[in-house]
Amino acid sequence: MDTRFEGFGEHAVDFYDGLAADNSRPYWLDNKHVYQADVRAPMEALLAELAGEFATEDTRVAVFRPYRDLRFARDKRPYKEHCGGVIEPGRGAGAYYVEVGTEGLRVGGGCFHLESDQLARYRAAVAEDLHGPELARIVARLAKAGWEIRGDRLRTRPRGVDPDHPRIDLLRHRSVYAMRVWPPDDVLHERALIDRVRRAFRAVRPFNEWAWSHVGTTEKRTGR
Repeated sequence: MDTRFEGFGEHAVDFYDGLAADNSRPYWLDNKHVYQADVRAPMEALLAELAGEFATEDTRVAVFRPYRDLRFARDKRPYKEHCGGVIEPGRGAGAYYVEVGTEGLRVGGGCFHLESDQLARYRAAVAEDLHGPELARIVARLAKAGWEIRGDRLRTRPRGVDPDHPRIDLLRHRSVYAMRVWPPDDVLHERALIDRVRRAFRAVRPFNEWAWSHVGTTEKRTGR
Protein backbone atom coordinates (compact mmCIF):
# COMPACT_ATOMS: atom_id res chain seq x y z
CA MET A 1 0.00 0.00 0.00
CA ASP A 2 1.24 3.49 -0.87
CA THR A 3 1.41 5.28 2.50
CA ARG A 4 1.73 8.80 1.12
CA PHE A 5 -1.28 10.82 2.18
CA GLU A 6 -2.81 13.03 -0.52
CA GLY A 7 -5.97 14.16 1.25
CA PHE A 8 -9.37 12.57 1.74
CA GLY A 9 -11.30 11.79 -1.42
CA GLU A 10 -13.64 14.37 -2.91
CA HIS A 11 -16.69 12.30 -1.94
CA ALA A 12 -15.70 11.66 1.70
CA VAL A 13 -18.04 14.24 3.27
CA ASP A 14 -20.82 13.51 0.76
CA PHE A 15 -20.60 9.84 1.72
CA TYR A 16 -21.25 10.67 5.38
CA ASP A 17 -23.96 13.20 4.55
CA GLY A 18 -25.72 10.39 2.71
CA LEU A 19 -25.16 7.95 5.55
CA ALA A 20 -26.61 10.43 8.04
CA ALA A 21 -29.75 10.60 5.90
CA ASP A 22 -29.96 6.85 5.27
CA ASN A 23 -28.05 4.82 7.85
CA SER A 24 -28.97 1.48 6.37
CA ARG A 25 -27.30 -1.64 5.06
CA PRO A 26 -28.47 -1.01 1.45
CA TYR A 27 -26.89 2.47 1.45
CA TRP A 28 -23.71 1.10 2.98
CA LEU A 29 -23.38 -1.70 0.46
CA ASP A 30 -24.14 0.60 -2.49
CA ASN A 31 -21.50 3.10 -1.36
CA LYS A 32 -18.90 0.94 0.37
CA HIS A 33 -16.46 1.51 -2.49
CA VAL A 34 -16.60 5.26 -1.76
CA TYR A 35 -15.86 4.59 1.91
CA GLN A 36 -12.90 2.39 1.05
CA ALA A 37 -11.36 4.73 -1.54
CA ASP A 38 -12.20 8.22 -0.22
CA VAL A 39 -12.27 7.63 3.55
CA ARG A 40 -10.56 4.54 4.94
CA ALA A 41 -7.54 4.30 2.61
CA PRO A 42 -6.65 8.00 3.12
CA MET A 43 -7.10 7.65 6.90
CA GLU A 44 -4.75 4.67 6.94
CA ALA A 45 -2.21 6.63 4.91
CA LEU A 46 -2.52 9.68 7.17
CA LEU A 47 -1.91 7.65 10.32
CA ALA A 48 0.94 5.71 8.73
CA GLU A 49 2.81 8.92 7.98
CA LEU A 50 2.13 10.54 11.35
CA ALA A 51 3.15 7.40 13.21
CA GLY A 52 6.77 8.15 12.41
CA GLU A 53 6.63 11.14 14.78
CA PHE A 54 3.93 10.24 17.29
CA ALA A 55 4.05 6.45 17.67
CA THR A 56 6.45 4.39 19.74
CA GLU A 57 7.28 0.70 19.67
CA ASP A 58 4.35 -0.15 21.94
CA THR A 59 1.84 2.25 20.40
CA ARG A 60 -1.35 1.16 18.71
CA VAL A 61 -2.05 2.78 15.34
CA ALA A 62 -5.56 1.97 14.16
CA VAL A 63 -8.57 3.03 12.15
CA PHE A 64 -11.75 2.30 14.07
CA ARG A 65 -14.36 -0.07 12.72
CA PRO A 66 -17.24 1.58 10.83
CA TYR A 67 -19.84 -0.50 12.67
CA ARG A 68 -21.53 0.72 15.84
CA ASP A 69 -21.74 -1.50 18.92
CA LEU A 70 -25.49 -2.02 19.29
CA ARG A 71 -25.50 -4.50 22.18
CA PHE A 72 -26.60 -1.97 24.81
CA ALA A 73 -27.54 0.98 22.59
CA ARG A 74 -31.01 2.47 22.27
CA ASP A 75 -29.93 4.00 18.98
CA LYS A 76 -29.89 1.08 16.55
CA ARG A 77 -28.29 2.81 13.58
CA PRO A 78 -25.75 0.22 12.38
CA TYR A 79 -22.97 2.48 11.06
CA LYS A 80 -20.84 5.24 12.54
CA GLU A 81 -21.34 8.54 10.75
CA HIS A 82 -17.65 9.37 10.86
CA CYS A 83 -14.31 7.60 10.49
CA GLY A 84 -11.89 7.88 13.38
CA GLY A 85 -8.27 6.88 13.77
CA VAL A 86 -5.93 6.83 16.74
CA ILE A 87 -2.31 6.64 17.77
CA GLU A 88 -2.15 5.63 21.44
CA PRO A 89 -0.23 3.46 23.91
CA GLY A 90 -3.51 2.26 25.43
CA ARG A 91 -6.94 3.66 26.18
CA GLY A 92 -6.76 6.51 28.66
CA ALA A 93 -2.98 6.83 28.54
CA GLY A 94 -2.92 9.75 26.10
CA ALA A 95 -4.31 9.42 22.57
CA TYR A 96 -3.78 11.28 19.32
CA TYR A 97 -7.19 11.13 17.65
CA VAL A 98 -8.31 12.25 14.17
CA GLU A 99 -11.75 11.96 12.58
CA VAL A 100 -13.44 12.83 9.30
CA GLY A 101 -17.21 13.09 8.89
CA THR A 102 -20.06 15.45 8.13
CA GLU A 103 -18.55 18.17 10.36
CA GLY A 104 -15.25 18.03 8.49
CA LEU A 105 -12.05 17.31 10.41
CA ARG A 106 -11.93 16.67 14.15
CA VAL A 107 -8.64 16.27 16.05
CA GLY A 108 -8.19 15.52 19.72
CA GLY A 109 -5.88 14.36 22.46
CA GLY A 110 -5.96 13.31 26.08
CA CYS A 111 -7.78 10.69 28.15
CA PHE A 112 -10.86 9.67 26.19
CA HIS A 113 -11.71 6.78 28.50
CA LEU A 114 -10.48 5.93 31.98
CA GLU A 115 -10.87 2.62 33.75
CA SER A 116 -11.24 2.75 37.53
CA ASP A 117 -7.53 2.22 38.22
CA GLN A 118 -6.59 4.93 35.72
CA LEU A 119 -9.15 7.32 37.17
CA ALA A 120 -7.69 6.81 40.64
CA ARG A 121 -4.19 7.63 39.36
CA TYR A 122 -5.50 10.61 37.39
CA ARG A 123 -7.22 12.15 40.42
CA ALA A 124 -4.25 11.49 42.67
CA ALA A 125 -1.93 13.30 40.24
CA VAL A 126 -4.33 16.20 39.72
CA ALA A 127 -4.88 16.62 43.45
CA GLU A 128 -1.21 16.85 44.39
CA ASP A 129 0.73 20.08 44.02
CA LEU A 130 3.67 18.40 42.25
CA HIS A 131 1.88 17.30 39.06
CA GLY A 132 -1.62 18.80 39.19
CA PRO A 133 -0.68 22.41 38.33
CA GLU A 134 1.18 21.17 35.24
CA LEU A 135 -2.00 19.66 33.79
CA ALA A 136 -3.99 22.76 34.72
CA ARG A 137 -1.51 24.89 32.74
CA ILE A 138 -1.60 22.53 29.77
CA VAL A 139 -5.40 22.56 29.66
CA ALA A 140 -5.54 26.34 30.08
CA ARG A 141 -3.12 26.87 27.17
CA LEU A 142 -5.15 24.60 24.91
CA ALA A 143 -8.41 26.33 25.82
CA LYS A 144 -6.85 29.73 25.15
CA ALA A 145 -5.67 28.49 21.75
CA GLY A 146 -9.21 27.51 20.74
CA TRP A 147 -9.43 23.89 21.85
CA GLU A 148 -12.56 22.67 23.59
CA ILE A 149 -11.94 20.74 26.82
CA ARG A 150 -14.41 17.90 27.01
CA GLY A 151 -15.07 14.73 28.96
CA ASP A 152 -17.47 12.97 31.27
CA ARG A 153 -17.79 14.93 34.52
CA LEU A 154 -19.41 14.48 37.88
CA ARG A 155 -22.09 17.00 38.75
CA THR A 156 -20.58 17.32 42.20
CA ARG A 157 -17.11 16.84 43.66
CA PRO A 158 -15.61 13.36 44.03
CA ARG A 159 -16.02 11.79 47.44
CA GLY A 160 -13.44 13.04 49.90
CA VAL A 161 -12.27 15.97 47.78
CA ASP A 162 -12.25 19.45 49.28
CA PRO A 163 -14.88 21.54 47.41
CA ASP A 164 -12.44 24.45 47.53
CA HIS A 165 -9.59 22.51 45.92
CA PRO A 166 -7.91 24.80 43.33
CA ARG A 167 -8.31 22.14 40.61
CA ILE A 168 -11.80 20.96 41.53
CA ASP A 169 -12.97 21.29 37.90
CA LEU A 170 -10.31 18.85 36.68
CA LEU A 171 -10.97 16.53 39.62
CA ARG A 172 -14.63 16.24 38.63
CA HIS A 173 -13.65 14.69 35.29
CA ARG A 174 -14.07 10.95 34.74
CA SER A 175 -12.50 11.42 31.31
CA VAL A 176 -10.83 14.52 29.94
CA TYR A 177 -9.60 15.46 26.50
CA ALA A 178 -9.12 18.40 24.15
CA MET A 179 -10.89 18.62 20.79
CA ARG A 180 -10.77 20.94 17.82
CA VAL A 181 -12.90 20.98 14.65
CA TRP A 182 -12.26 22.34 11.18
CA PRO A 183 -15.40 22.52 8.99
CA PRO A 184 -15.17 20.96 5.51
CA ASP A 185 -12.85 22.95 3.25
CA ASP A 186 -10.53 22.40 0.28
CA VAL A 187 -7.63 21.48 2.56
CA LEU A 188 -9.51 18.36 3.66
CA HIS A 189 -8.87 16.93 0.20
CA GLU A 190 -5.26 18.04 -0.14
CA ARG A 191 -1.84 16.88 0.95
CA ALA A 192 -1.66 20.01 3.13
CA LEU A 193 -4.13 18.44 5.58
CA ILE A 194 -1.35 16.35 7.07
CA ASP A 195 0.36 19.55 8.23
CA ARG A 196 -2.86 20.69 9.94
CA VAL A 197 -3.16 17.39 11.78
CA ARG A 198 0.54 17.29 12.63
CA ARG A 199 0.40 20.77 14.17
CA ALA A 200 -2.69 19.78 16.15
CA PHE A 201 -1.03 16.60 17.41
CA ARG A 202 2.00 18.62 18.50
CA ALA A 203 -0.29 20.98 20.40
CA VAL A 204 -1.79 18.12 22.43
CA ARG A 205 1.52 16.29 22.92
CA PRO A 206 2.13 17.80 26.40
CA PHE A 207 -1.34 16.62 27.44
CA ASN A 208 -0.64 13.10 26.19
CA GLU A 209 2.80 13.00 27.77
CA TRP A 210 1.29 14.03 31.10
CA ALA A 211 -1.32 11.29 30.76
CA TRP A 212 1.28 8.65 29.92
CA SER A 213 3.48 9.67 32.86
CA HIS A 214 0.76 9.97 35.52
CA VAL A 215 -2.18 7.83 34.34
CA GLY A 216 -0.70 5.09 32.17
CA THR A 217 -2.49 2.06 30.79
CA THR A 218 -5.07 0.11 32.73
CA GLU A 219 -4.14 -2.95 34.75
CA LYS A 220 -7.66 -4.30 34.39
CA ARG A 221 -8.69 -6.83 31.77
CA THR A 222 -11.02 -4.90 29.48
CA GLY A 223 -11.34 -7.23 26.49
CA ARG A 224 -10.18 -4.48 24.12
